[in-house]
Amino acid sequence: MNPEETAPKPRIGVLLVDDQPLLRMGFRLILEGEDDLDVLGEASDGAEGVKMALELKPDVVLMDVRMPNMDGIEATKRIADQLCGTKVIILTTFDLDEYAFAGLQAGASAFLLKDVAPEELVNAVRLVASGDAVVAPRVTARLLETYVRNASPARGAAPAPERDPLLEDLTPRELEVLGAMSEGLSNAEIAHRFFLSEATVKTHVRRILTKLHLRDRVQAVVYAYETGLVIPSQGLDY
Repeated sequence: MNPEETAPKPRIGVLLVDDQPLLRMGFRLILEGEDDLDVLGEASDGAEGVKMALELKPDVVLMDVRMPNMDGIEATKRIADQLCGTKVIILTTFDLDEYAFAGLQAGASAFLLKDVAPEELVNAVRLVASGDAVVAPRVTARLLETYVRNASPARGAAPAPERDPLLEDLTPRELEVLGAMSEGLSNAEIAHRFFLSEATVKTHVRRILTKLHLRDRVQAVVYAYETGLVIPSQGLDY
């Protein structure tokens, strides 16, 4: 028997941050039913969530956006700034939510609807912890398109931002891969499009994130929209 088949899965530590006790309890029951997921703690507001994240250093934080004392956006920003190994999943009530958009801008790795199916919740936590995929990438792209097109410019950027000099460090292939990432394609889909191996795609993705100083794939999508590399509904502007 292959030793890799018998080796235990690496355990993933999760922190729940939401002001609704029933939702936290429901998520805890779902997550703790999996042999590779551990709920390390629960917080009822953003300030407590940040404090517990710094103490427990979870792999993934499930973060509500609307909470007393400190909302999930500010809490996400503080966690993203201070814990490079911790990923945040924003919890929201509907998909085209300006708070979810702000959460992605603040450094979240994905967002989920609060009525997510149990298997989707578990899969999302695993995917985000792995760093290799984005939860519901096409929905994320639709969210970005909606708010980049309709909302005021983010972070004080001009309506038509200048091309980021960091893009000059990317090779033509890396620009193509960044474009495919911004469409919400998985590594397997990118590999198929460009006739590459998945291992090669992973290498390109890692180099893109390093060169652009980005945390993960979803931040690359946010970057592409906010810098004008992607023009909503018009595809990539190389």
